[in-house]
Amino acid sequence: MKKKIVIGFLATLLSFPTSGLFAGPLDGQCIALVHGILGFDDTQGLAGGLVKYWGGLDGYLRSQGAKVTTPGSSATNSIPTRASQIQSAVNTWMTANGCSKVHLMGHSQGGLVIRYMVSNLGFAGKTQTVTTINSLHKGAPMADIVLAVIPSWLQPFANSALGLLAKLVYRDGRPQDAIAMGKSLTVSYVKTFNTNSPNKSGIKYYSYGSQMAWADLIQHPIMALTHPITWAGGLFYGLGGGNDGVVPLNSQKWGAWKGTPNAYWYATGIDHLQATNLAWSGQNFFDVQGWYLNIAKNAKAGL
Repeated sequence: MKKKIVIGFLATLLSFPTSGLFAGPLDGQCIALVHGILGFDDTQGLAGGLVKYWGGLDGYLRSQGAKVTTPGSSATNSIPTRASQIQSAVNTWMTANGCSKVHLMGHSQGGLVIRYMVSNLGFAGKTQTVTTINSLHKGAPMADIVLAVIPSWLQPFANSALGLLAKLVYRDGRPQDAIAMGKSLTVSYVKTFNTNSPNKSGIKYYSYGSQMAWADLIQHPIMALTHPITWAGGLFYGLGGGNDGVVPLNSQKWGAWKGTPNAYWYATGIDHLQATNLAWSGQNFFDVQGWYLNIAKNAKAGL
């Protein structure tokens, strides 16, 4: 009798459709997480997979029912070059995964890359929403400062050296252009970029960001070194002193501003790298998975 009950119970379970049974809140959503400068595809990551740009967030969003890609492109190059590479990769992925439209989510320069795709490369028809995270919509003054320090005659040599270094590190065969990358981050370039890359009607644009409370070397060993430069540059260009170590907070706002994450009580803010959980650097200081789930749910709802 007990055996018959168990068999009947299993048969009942199998009779229900399985699609969507454990799909989660992002069921059916197609998401592309687009990296910024020095980034890479998290399918393999760097250092044999020991370093991931998105710190496992792509896998987490998949566990919530989404289809997610983390396309790679040149680590150091211009926005148009990277946008063309990303668009090609996303197109291929969409076809393979049955996605008619995709939520584009870009971090840092990646936010400008996805905006360029939509505005200038004819990708608007395949785009559901555009979400930028810690992007530089009014430029990153630190780029202006660094380029000002490098004399024009030295830039080609610096470009060759940095390009060779990038090729040795990334080994993906993609072209590298560090100077073009740097210029694409400057305040003057982005001002022109905004004029030439207006928002497309019918597509909703959202932005998120973060900032550091101060240059804390313990929590922010890298960004603490760049925070004072960005602070000074932000004040000089009228963007304010608040920043994530690379981008002034006021520069991170575009479209509907959705704010910053709630850091844990002991954290001194969230920096530019921690915002993507790079190498799992952010999860100890804020609920990074919860933040990205809310970002994705907002895109799905179109709020």
